[in-house]
Amino acid sequence: MANIPNPEKVPKAMQEKFDRIVGITDQFAQEHLNEEYAQMIRKAVAALCRKRPSPLSKGKDQSWACGITHAIGMVNFLYDPSQPPHMSAQELYKAFGVSMSTGQAKSKQTRDLLDMMQMDPDWCLPSLMDKNPLAWLVSINGLMMVSARHPGRYRKRP
Repeated sequence: MANIPNPEKVPKAMQEKFDRIVGITDQFAQEHLNEEYAQMIRKAVAALCRKRPSPLSKGKDQSWACGITHAIGMVNFLYDPSQPPHMSAQELYKAFGVSMSTGQAKSKQTRDLLDMMQMDPDWCLPSLMDKNPLAWLVSINGLMMVSARHPGRYRKRP
C-alpha cells in the first residue's frame, strides 16, 4: 500500500501557530461555510506551515486566517452568488475583523506561495471537482491536450 502523506502534518515548531489559525478558520467555516471548506483551509494552513521559512511565523493569526480563507474562496468561487455557500469578500473581511487591504494582501501572498488560481484542481473543493474543466485535462509532452472525461471527442475521424 502506498504511503500517502498527511496533508495536515506540520513541523513541531509551527504546530502551535497551525492550531491557533485552524481554530479561527474552523469556527468561521462552521458558522459561514461548510466542512469541505474547513478541510481545504486546514490543508492550505498546513502547506504554509511547511514552507521554509514559514510566512505564518510573522503576522497576526486573524489576518492569516482571513487571507487563507479568502484565497480558498477565490479558487472555489465563494464570491459568486450562484454558488452555495456564498458570501462577499467584504462580508468575509468583516467576519474576521480584518481590513480589506490586510485580507487581500494575505490572500495574494497565500495564492502566490501555493501557486493557486481559480479552478485549481489542487485547491478545488471535492464537491466542485466534477464541474472543474481543469481537473479533466491531460498533459501530453507538456501540452494540455485532451479531456480525460471525453477522450474520443478529440480523436481524428476517418
